[in-house]
This record gives sequence, structure tokens and C-alpha cells, in this order.
Amino acid sequence: MRLNLSTKLIIGCSIPLIVALGISFYFIAHRQERLIMGQVENEARAIFKQIVITRKWIADHGGIFVEELPWIKPNPYIKDSEIRDVQGKRYIRETPAMVTKELSKYAKDKGLYWFHITSLKLTNPENAPDEFERNALQQFEKTTPKEIISIENIDNSKYLRYISPLYVEDACLNCHARQGYKVGDVRGAISVTIPMDKTFAEIAENRNSMLIAAVLTVLTLMTAMFFMMKKIVLTPMKRLKSAINEFSEGTYSPSKRLKTGDEFEDLCSAFSQMAGTLTDYHSCLNNKIKDATKGLEETNRKLIETNRLLNEANIRKSDFIARASHELRTPLTSIKGAIDYISAKLSSYLQYHHEETALDDLHIFFEVIKKNSERLIRMVNTMLDIERIEMGTSELRFADVNLSYLIAEALTYFQINADEKGIYFNTNIPNNITVRIDEDRIKQVLINLLSNAIKFAPEESEILVFAYPEKDHAVVEIWDKGPGIPPSEHERVFEKFYKNGNKEGTGLGLAICKSIIEAHDGIIGVNSDGKNGSCFYFKLPYTKGHHESFSQEGFNRTEQHKLLEIAKKITTPC
Repeated sequence: MRLNLSTKLIIGCSIPLIVALGISFYFIAHRQERLIMGQVENEARAIFKQIVITRKWIADHGGIFVEELPWIKPNPYIKDSEIRDVQGKRYIRETPAMVTKELSKYAKDKGLYWFHITSLKLTNPENAPDEFERNALQQFEKTTPKEIISIENIDNSKYLRYISPLYVEDACLNCHARQGYKVGDVRGAISVTIPMDKTFAEIAENRNSMLIAAVLTVLTLMTAMFFMMKKIVLTPMKRLKSAINEFSEGTYSPSKRLKTGDEFEDLCSAFSQMAGTLTDYHSCLNNKIKDATKGLEETNRKLIETNRLLNEANIRKSDFIARASHELRTPLTSIKGAIDYISAKLSSYLQYHHEETALDDLHIFFEVIKKNSERLIRMVNTMLDIERIEMGTSELRFADVNLSYLIAEALTYFQINADEKGIYFNTNIPNNITVRIDEDRIKQVLINLLSNAIKFAPEESEILVFAYPEKDHAVVEIWDKGPGIPPSEHERVFEKFYKNGNKEGTGLGLAICKSIIEAHDGIIGVNSDGKNGSCFYFKLPYTKGHHESFSQEGFNRTEQHKLLEIAKKITTPC
């Protein structure tokens, strides 16, 4: 996905900005939350200290007398807890614990907070500790923590629980000496409970406010950055891009300049200078090219005309060779027929006359003439085939053919020639490789390659014949142990009339093989190091098919199987 510069810049700046603001606001919110919680904790400590001061003041004054009211009952654990004034009003003496309890109820009724005095050694069962207070008291006796603070859920509401120990002082011994306390012992503790729902609601509200502030800050900065980017960067850049496009189209005017007073103006000025220099250089170069190529068009026209004439000459040459070969074939065939007739007559005459005469030499010369006329006819036919194939005038009759059968047929054809030299064929040929080819032409290729292999293979040697499918091609390889072909001549052996030092033959066999294979859109080549024999191969477009899906002209399926089996038998070394 392609992004423009402004989008990249905004994304690139917004990500670190969001991360930085997020981290900053997180620490600020966390710090603010700790401050609020610290204020609540300090409030609990202040309440605790106020209660302790009040209790100490009451203890130092031996208690406090309050007017007897319906909800105030005398303490059964204190002697002489009631007095009367001169007017007959009854007053009840209250201990620090009693005052603490009544103040706690009063504060709780007002919805502010409440506190509770408790101990593990109870005088009043109403001061029994809850689970939080009991755990705290046990810790106070084992260790010496000054306070314990915890947040608890009570009736689906959150409360801050604060508790701190109370130590026995001299004033406390008046009432608690009989319990075995001494100065400095932990007498008990006072717990303070403060509702926290409003506090946590305030913390959540602060978080939301800071989140909204962060979002607004990011949006404001991104908006400002976008408009600044558009005004300061994008607009000058678009004008510079337009100038570059105009320069490429040849309509640029150096008088158009940016006046931004910054680097863009310097860049535009440098571009204008460069454009002027390039324009001058381009004009100078065009003049030099015109001077250097004044006669190039005429030379090019002459080359085109010469090439056309050469193509026409080549076509005429090929047509001449084809026509000449065709015209030569008829008289050559007639000459061969006459020579065959005369040779047959001479042979018949010599059979009846056994004396040696000059006719014997004449018969030998006629045999030489016959052999050379046959060679000349083969050469003419081969040249005619090559020219027709190269000119595209030779019609190939394509059909689905079993290449394995075709190879077996060619091997059978050459078996007698191989036996004369003691050569045996060693093959690895599948039962069926289906290719769409001209059967006669590919058979001609196989015959030429096998003929060369037998010709150059030493006596009592073997010729390897492989056939196999390879991706989209069927591959045929023919290996011999002859003298080989040097790598420098691998391409030349397929040229017309090239004989590779061999005086026999016409030098056209491999050339026509190359023409036939290329007409089938195939590949032909040779592998050899020039010392240890050679491998001629060709590749034909491969069509996967079933052995039963085709029939060869003149042979049914049973005959194909028989011929394949015969080929396998004759290619087995003795």
C-alpha cells in the first residue's frame, strides 16, 4: 500500500507522541491516584491521632462525666460511675473506651467514617475484633509495625481500613493494672474505616479526564502538524514536482521560482540552474548528433534495402537448390537405372563367359559409377528435404506415435549391421512414450543416428540406447564408444557438409536430423569430451497417454508388443 508523505509523517509523529503522552499521563494518573490515596491514609492517621489524644486527655483526667440521657447507660465495670449535681441532675462517668465507642457511632451515623477500639484481652465483649483487626493485633504482638492499611470490600463497597496499636501508659494502669499490663505493652488497637467509593469515583473521573485531555492533545497536535505540513512542505513540493514534470515535457520556464524563504526556495533555485544547464547541454548534444549522423539515415536506408535484397537472394537460393535438386533427381534416377541395366547385362554376360576380358574391368567401373550415382541421389534427396523443411514447404504429418515402438523398429533394422561388427545394443526403453510427431521423419532421425553410432563404434563394443520422459519432453539418447567429438565441434557437426575429419558420407545426415527435430519444436545435441565416445540426444514435446490409446499403421497392438520384446532380446548382451 502506497502512502503519501503527509500520511507517513503524521503516522510517524503520532505513534511516538501517543506513546510518550500515554506514558506521561499514566505516571501522572498513577501519581495523582497515590496522592489521593495518601490523603485518605493521612486522614485515617489524623483521625487515629485525634482519638488517641482524646483518650489520653480523658485518661489523664480520670474519665469524663456526661449527663445521663436515655441512650447512655452506666458502665457496670466502673465503681462510683454516677454523680448528682446540686440541681439533682445525674451524670455518668465514661472511660476513654466508652467515649471512643460513642464517638465512632456518632461519626458513622453522619456517614463520615467509623472507628473501633479492640483488643485480644477483652474487658467488654462489644470490643471483639473482626478478622482484619485480629490479624493486625497478632502482627503487633509478634513484630512492631506502626500501622497496617488495607482496602476491603464490605457490602459491595470499598473501604480503607487503618489500624494502629495502643500502648499502655501510666494513666491506663488505673483500670488495667489488674489485667497484668505494664507500661509499654500493647493494650489493643484502634481501627479506622473510611468509605472509599467517592474516592475511587474521583480517581476514575480523573483518569477519564486525563484520557480525554490526551486524545484532544494528540488530535490538536496532529491537526496542527497536518496543516503546517501542507502549508510549509506539501504545497512547495507539489509546485516543485510540477516544475519537474514541465521540464520533462519541455515546457518548463526558469522564471517560475518558489519564494518560501527556506530550503525549498534553495532547492528550486538549484533545480532551475540544473534545468538551464541540461537544456543547453541537450541543445549542444543534438547539434553534435545531427553533425555526426547526417548520412546515417541514408546509410540505414541502404542497409535495409541491402538486407531485403539478401533475404530475397537467400529465398531464391533456397528455391534454386530445391528446384535444382528436384530437377537433378529425375536424370540421376534415369542414369542410375541405365547403369543398373548395363551392370546387370555385364554380370549376365560374364556368368556365361568365364574368361577374363576387358569387360571385367568395365564391370568394376560400372559398379563404381553405380555406387557414386546412388550416393549422389541420396545427397540430392537430402538437400531437397533440408531446403523444404527450412523453407516450411515440407508438410509434416503429425500423429500420436509410440516412440518406444519406433526405437525398437529402428534397432531391429540395424541388427544385422551390428552383428557384422560384433556390436550389441544395451537399452533402457519404457513400454510406452506417446509423442505427437511425423513418424517417418523421426524414424529417419533414428536411422541416421544409429547408422553413425554403428559406423564409429569399435568392434565388439556396445551401443547404449535410452528413452525416458523428462518434464514436458521425451528424451532419446544414443551412446557409442567411438573416437568422440571435441567440445569445440559440438555445434559444427550439425552444419551442412561438415564431416569432422571423416571422408565418407555427404555431411548432411546430422544437418537433416537437426532440421527435422527443430521442425518438431524439439532439441538435438551431442555430449562428448572428444576421447571417450559420444552421446547424441534429441528431445520431443511429450504427451502423456495410455499404451492402448493409439495404433500404428500396418501394425496392431499385439505386433507392437512382439516387436518391443524382440528389441529387448536382441539388445541383451551375449
